Amino acid sequence: MKRPILAYGHRILEQECSDIEATYPELDKLIPDMWETMQNASGCGLAAPQIGLPIKLFVVDSKTTFENLTVQEQRAIFDKNDNGIMETFINARIIERSEEVWEDEEGCLSIPNLSQKVQRPWSIVVEYYNKDFEPKTKSFGGTTARMIQHEYDHTQGILYLHYLKPLTRKLMESKLKKIKRGQIEPAYPMKFI
Repeated sequence: MKRPILAYGHRILEQECSDIEATYPELDKLIPDMWETMQNASGCGLAAPQIGLPIKLFVVDSKTTFENLTVQEQRAIFDKNDNGIMETFINARIIERSEEVWEDEEGCLSIPNLSQKVQRPWSIVVEYYNKDFEPKTKSFGGTTARMIQHEYDHTQGILYLHYLKPLTRKLMESKLKKIKRGQIEPAYPMKFI
């Protein structure tokens, strides 16, 4: 079932989320709903707070991005043996970040039609549970790591806007106000304040 995505301005998008147990109510329905909601919005990731749930759960699809790039582009922004992932992350914790950083354009389904360059570590190590609640510890790099960091931030109450220079954010202010007020026509179902 597709769920409406909360627009910028909702308080839940700026609060730290809680861990969940394997017994979380209807988790087996929630995860497929999140995938369907993300795909319907042509996104590459979606975190639970974006659909109104303050829990540490997000999904990431870097596989579709990888498959839509030329080989040259793939080599530039993906790690050597990374063909992209389609993964569910529950109670994720980033336990290591590389010193090497890189900048790339980021957008957000809660902030439609806006994007900015954001600097992030090239690689990370993440501890998490997958959709079957099996514990995992994996390292990720490049675009996959960027997508994970973006969605992980959502579970910490952080939006990519927090990384922007004050002037850049100031220049976006009128557009952000329009999103907040619902004065936009999104391409997918959204909930405004």
